[in-house]
Amino acid sequence: MQTEISSTQPTPANQEASHSLWLRIPAKIISYLLHPLFIPTYVFLFLVYQVPYEFAGISAYQLNLRIFSIFWLTAFFPAFAVFLLWRLKFSESIFLRTQKERIVPYVITMFFYWWMYYLSRNFPDQPAVLKFFYMGIFLSTVFGLILNNYFKISLHAMAMGGAMTAIILFAFYYRLSLGSSISIATLLTGIVCTSRFLVSDHTQKEVYAGLIVGIVSQLISYWFIM
Repeated sequence: MQTEISSTQPTPANQEASHSLWLRIPAKIISYLLHPLFIPTYVFLFLVYQVPYEFAGISAYQLNLRIFSIFWLTAFFPAFAVFLLWRLKFSESIFLRTQKERIVPYVITMFFYWWMYYLSRNFPDQPAVLKFFYMGIFLSTVFGLILNNYFKISLHAMAMGGAMTAIILFAFYYRLSLGSSISIATLLTGIVCTSRFLVSDHTQKEVYAGLIVGIVSQLISYWFIM
C-alpha cells in the first residue's frame, strides 16, 4: 500500500520537466511574437504612435498601405523565401537550425533591407530616422552573414538589440522623453534573449554576439547617416 501511494507522487525529475515545460511554452510564444522578421514593422508602428506629426502629409489610407508594404517586404517575402527553400529541399528545416541553412535567407533579407533603405531616402513624407534604422538592420544582416561562417549568431538577439537601440536613438533625435518606451524595449530584449536560451540551442556567446551586432549596427548607421 505504501508503495502504491509513493508511486503516485511526482519525482524530482518529473517536477523539473513540468517546470521546464511551463517556461518553454511562454518562451516559444515570445519567440514567435517577437520574431526578427516582425521587428521592422513593430518599429514603424512605434513611430506612427510616438511621432504622428511625421506622417501628417499622407492620408490614413496611404499610411495603412505603407504599413502593409513594410510588413510585405520585410516579413512576408523573406519568410516565403525560407518556405520555398524548405519545400525545394535546399533546407532541412524551416527553422534554419544550421549555419549552412541560414546563408541564403541572410542574402535575401539583406536585399529587402537595402531596398527599404533606398526607398526611405526617396520618401520625404516619412520620418528621417527610418533611413538610419533601415541601414542599421541592413548592416546587421551583413555582419550576421560574416559571423555565420564561425558560429550561429542569434537573429532574435540581433533584431531586439537593434530595435532597443533604435528607440533610444529616436529619443535623442526627436528630443523626446521616451523613458517608459526605452524601459519596455530593454525588458523585452532581455525576455527574448532569455527565451532563446530556453527554447533554442544557442550558446551564451551566440546570443550576446547577436545583441552586440544589433546595437553596434544601429549606432554606426546613426553616426554616418544622421
